[in-house]
Amino acid sequence: VDLVVKTLVQRLLGFGNPLVIIEGFFNLEYYENTGAAWSILEGQSWFFITVATIVSLVLFYFYFKEDHDVLTTGGMALMFAGTFGNLFDRIVHGAVRDMFAFNIFGYHFPIFNVADACLVIGVGLIALQVIIEERSLKNE
Repeated sequence: VDLVVKTLVQRLLGFGNPLVIIEGFFNLEYYENTGAAWSILEGQSWFFITVATIVSLVLFYFYFKEDHDVLTTGGMALMFAGTFGNLFDRIVHGAVRDMFAFNIFGYHFPIFNVADACLVIGVGLIALQVIIEERSLKNE
């Protein structure tokens, strides 16, 4: 889904042609980022490729190492998918293709993509499972 959305936005919008979805709040904009969020470490592609490869291998290993609960399994799958989507972009396109641009109360949130959303949701699911397990242990 991530790679399809990125390709569609790139082909349909291209640079400098934002599509206003909700005036003053949400646009689709094609942007290429060679760094991380807020363009941190811009131009350090090999660093991000190396980190993403290591993260992918670790996630893959732990995913198949043992059985996990549904939240952890889903979280790890989303994290792997998100990592892979952005890794693919860095290797094939030389930058991560982003498109979701939000302006929240005058703050221009960093532009992101489906892979980024998968990463955040995946981490959130695993964090939720940790909280559930902690509460369960506390109640025992």
